[in-house]
Amino acid sequence: MQAREDQTIVAQCTPQGNGALALIRLSGNDAVEITHAMAQLPGTKTLTDCNSHTIHYGHVVDTNNDVIDQVMFLLMRAPKTFTGHDTVEITCHNNPFLIDQIIQQACYHGARPAEGGEFTRRAVSNSKIDITQAEAIHDIITAQSQASLKKSLSNLEGTFSKWLAEIEQYLTKALAWSEASFDFLEDEDGFAQHIKAFIDDIRSKITYAQQAFDSQKQIRDGVRIAIVGSVNAGKSSLFNTLTQHERAIVTDIEGTTRDSIEAGLYRDGIYWTLVDTAGLRQTEDTIEQEGIKRSFDEAEKADVLIIVADGSRQFTDDEASIYHKLITQHTEKSIVAYNKIDATHNQQPIVQLSYEQDVPAYTISTQTHTNVASLEQAINNIIHNRMHHADTPFLINQRQAHVLKALEQKLETVTTMLDNPDVQYELVSYHLQEALEQLSDLTGKSISEAGMDKVFTEFCVGK
Repeated sequence: MQAREDQTIVAQCTPQGNGALALIRLSGNDAVEITHAMAQLPGTKTLTDCNSHTIHYGHVVDTNNDVIDQVMFLLMRAPKTFTGHDTVEITCHNNPFLIDQIIQQACYHGARPAEGGEFTRRAVSNSKIDITQAEAIHDIITAQSQASLKKSLSNLEGTFSKWLAEIEQYLTKALAWSEASFDFLEDEDGFAQHIKAFIDDIRSKITYAQQAFDSQKQIRDGVRIAIVGSVNAGKSSLFNTLTQHERAIVTDIEGTTRDSIEAGLYRDGIYWTLVDTAGLRQTEDTIEQEGIKRSFDEAEKADVLIIVADGSRQFTDDEASIYHKLITQHTEKSIVAYNKIDATHNQQPIVQLSYEQDVPAYTISTQTHTNVASLEQAINNIIHNRMHHADTPFLINQRQAHVLKALEQKLETVTTMLDNPDVQYELVSYHLQEALEQLSDLTGKSISEAGMDKVFTEFCVGK
């Protein structure tokens, strides 16, 4: 019986939905033969006789030789394919009934439906790419900013893999020095210093990547912008103004918004998720209390926090206390927006927060759009400042960050051992060997099946 990893798999690779064309991919040892069984080419030409990396016009037919669709066949023979197996890609018309019929025919002739990420997983298994490049493919597909796309493409080209190779080289040299000490115990002089020098270089590289990890979240996932403030300050009006869509209900009744409302949009190559929150105040209403709790939660999660205050009246003591709490807890990511400035005579807020000098503050009107453009620019400034810190040429994800943290802890243990006057180099070598194994988890050289499953669990079927 044919091994599961050698079986021919089939899946639609283009998104489902309206469109002109769809692409169906078959890959495996029998991909060409299976496609040949349901392909009808002009004249006497057959797919099995065609050269690799060629495109052919034809039809997909059913078992009665009735035409299912007019298609193009792209034939690619192993080993020069993405997966390392024979691969055929069929470009057909994008109708779900046609696509299903073609996939059913492929399965009838011996293929099976692909699992999530299985094409890419085979590319890893056949050493076409390493696991970090596979993760980069997923990042490219899901990129929420131009910066994320650029860095993910860089990862696919092997930037992160090369960085890991440098660390592996330093670790290997450290291990070589440690093992060399076995033969020169009586003349031990400088072994610990040499090993520590390599480890210090590695730890500085890891620290550099870790420091950029938090900022990279905005590059990878886009930015989350929460709009918070007291009731009836104009949060929903600002939300609608920024999204240019009447998404949130706006009334003069306090407490209209009782839950968080989200909307997404692209600005300057970055995906913004705007969140309108429930108004903050003291209330006995259980539902409203839950909405207020969620508002504080959103303030905590947000990358940018817009604190909206009603600039046309005095603040209550509760409001002043809430604003003070928000600004002091989230100074670096906060912007104060004094709304309803159109209702004042001198275009200035009736009262200003005494501690607002710590954050950017703008007088705005969602009715006349006064200074809304300046507020948007302030949002952009915070976003770009935060992204500026993510200046590594590559992105790392949560799995990679976790492995790097474990590696850093292992190297810290080795450093402590080397600081001991009576260094036990056999133990140092043991820990350095473990460090190399941890590093292999990053590249996939020694990653377990469970680890592989975790990497590919979020991949779409067609990838």
